[in-house]
Amino acid sequence: MMGQLTARGHELTHSPEDADAIVVNTCSFIDPAKQESVDTILEMAEFKKTGKARRLIVAGCLVERYRDDIRKTIPDVDAVLGTNELDSIVSLCEGAEMNSNPLEPYLYHDLTPRVLATPRHYAYIKINEGCDHPCTFCVIPQFRGSFRSRRFESVIIEAQRLFQQGVREINLIGQDTTAYGDDLGIQDGLAALLERLAQIKTDHEKWIRFLYCYPNRITRKLLDTIAAHDELVKYIDMPLQHASAAVLKRMKRGASGDIFLKTLDKIRRAIPGVAIRTSMIVGFPGETDKDFDELCQFVEAAQFDRLGVFSYSDEETSESFHLDGKVDARTIYNRKRRLMALQRKISHRMNRRCLGQELPVLIEGPSPESELLWQARLSTQAPDIDGVCYVGDFDVEPRPGQFRKMRITKAHDYDLVGDLVDAPADEPVIQVNPFPIISTSAGHPRQHQ
Repeated sequence: MMGQLTARGHELTHSPEDADAIVVNTCSFIDPAKQESVDTILEMAEFKKTGKARRLIVAGCLVERYRDDIRKTIPDVDAVLGTNELDSIVSLCEGAEMNSNPLEPYLYHDLTPRVLATPRHYAYIKINEGCDHPCTFCVIPQFRGSFRSRRFESVIIEAQRLFQQGVREINLIGQDTTAYGDDLGIQDGLAALLERLAQIKTDHEKWIRFLYCYPNRITRKLLDTIAAHDELVKYIDMPLQHASAAVLKRMKRGASGDIFLKTLDKIRRAIPGVAIRTSMIVGFPGETDKDFDELCQFVEAAQFDRLGVFSYSDEETSESFHLDGKVDARTIYNRKRRLMALQRKISHRMNRRCLGQELPVLIEGPSPESELLWQARLSTQAPDIDGVCYVGDFDVEPRPGQFRKMRITKAHDYDLVGDLVDAPADEPVIQVNPFPIISTSAGHPRQHQ
């Protein structure tokens, strides 16, 4: 949306009081996200009274669920924009009528204008959209539609352009990245894509990772490809959601903790030094004390490098909404705290193994925690979701986007502290900019591919 607006000549601003049109992009996957979205809409609506704003547009998943309710309950909203209607953003901001087809699945491509909302040294590339998995807790397929992949060359072209413009790390995302290419008839599609991305020639180091893989789609070909290329970071993000066979069956995901342990062993044997991240849901309908104890035992046995825990959110349009055996809120809260306490000890133990090691890091910039520190990440720390490295000592001030070597001197539960021990390479400066813009097209985007 930002790319299409800037391509049309509009200027973006961080300050809603200065905006002529305000766009609130929403999420409605779980209750806290819905509430945050509604609160933000109400907050932005005030700027129609106190600022320059003449148009308030609400976009995203909340629109897919509550399109009519938003306009009725919040009259200050001038227009709503669903997930398949993004091509209408310019028209709506300019006060014109919608010009896209909400029934035609949307998926951007290499000719679509983009503005990166991330710092200039890393970026996300969506390689597929939608999902065909029947998970009972998930409402994403209702909003995003059935699974569809971007064209192979479209992803490569965008990655090449990003690397040429100074991006050092690309993160591939999609509701299920391991299914990439299935609908295009590409065998081992993700592995083929990763191999091609690793072969892109650059004048600087690069990292490539993918997120959100499905456990039963982890193939030997995929693991061998990751192991064979230094540019592919040794990091697997594989949301498992639970370990009890009974709970997984009610989730319509299948498998069990024992099956997952065999998968983890396969991954670790194939990729020495790999970091594995997962996420779990506690309080799913029907989850008993025994089921939760089984989950805790599994997490202890699995020894994940990274783990996130979500409280089950009872969404009215999900299949799990109609299941019996609902778990009360206090029990869910206590189970989440217990599981995170268990993982905190595991994470601390893992981090202590890094003490004294000299490891490559990607410099992020000055730390928001303290003006005396800089922030960096290991390749095994994904942006925004994992811990970070704090840099306390260096001879020459680092620059965002540099690859440096760091000696680890302290280990906390999730973060690491250390000193830079190498001389900076002679690399182009990546300018820090409050709006790090990369436009990927000079022409008009196609509706979809």
